Amino acid sequence: MGLAGLRIVLVEPAGPINIGAIARVMKNFGLYNLVLVNPQCDPLSTEALMMAVHAQEIIESAVLVATLPEALHGCVRAIATTGRVRSWETPLENPRTALPWLLEEPEKPTALIFGREDRGLSNEELNYAQRFVGIPTSKDYVALNLATAVAICCYELSQCAQQSDTQPLPQTELAPLDVVEGYYQQLESLLLKIGYVYPHTAASRMEKFRQMYNRAHLKTGEVYMLRGILQQVEWALKNQRDGENL
Repeated sequence: MGLAGLRIVLVEPAGPINIGAIARVMKNFGLYNLVLVNPQCDPLSTEALMMAVHAQEIIESAVLVATLPEALHGCVRAIATTGRVRSWETPLENPRTALPWLLEEPEKPTALIFGREDRGLSNEELNYAQRFVGIPTSKDYVALNLATAVAICCYELSQCAQQSDTQPLPQTELAPLDVVEGYYQQLESLLLKIGYVYPHTAASRMEKFRQMYNRAHLKTGEVYMLRGILQQVEWALKNQRDGENL
């Protein structure tokens, strides 16, 4: 699957010209899966289609979804792009060194996520990615146009795909992101029950757990093992309460 299974995900794009330019550059470098999360403009507008030139079919076949988790459904790996420096333990990486990771499971779908033109991705949205890339720019003018950022990343992915044709990348099968997300939801529910987190602190605490597990690159069997532990804890708590009520 390789590049054919890689999704370019745009979160709430507002500029039809950007969408058209992105479709064009995707076709330039052999990427065809465009996913638009709650677009703030008409992706099929005259402006977008004219800017796409000979890549109009990419816009016409783009998948429109309401939320980022929907865009990532079925994916096993996701990298988010960001220009902001944050205090997270997960490092901000260079596209050239990080993006090849998306191609290590050529038979599985993966995603590269881009944020809004004016403010990028929120911290909550970044939580859905396992790794983060930032494109190095001149300190004199840091901000990149969205279509330009996509073009740079598509070029790097194309170069990596060409190299992997002659030098195969290492392969490690990771758990699908929606499987891992199910674990996060179950973990948060249990931690609320036992009072480890409270409703007003759950989001920040779970952010730390997500970062920790994303660095571990969990496999499907490992996620099921972790969920089994949570189920056993829940069973023990229920039986303890039932015993106390006798």
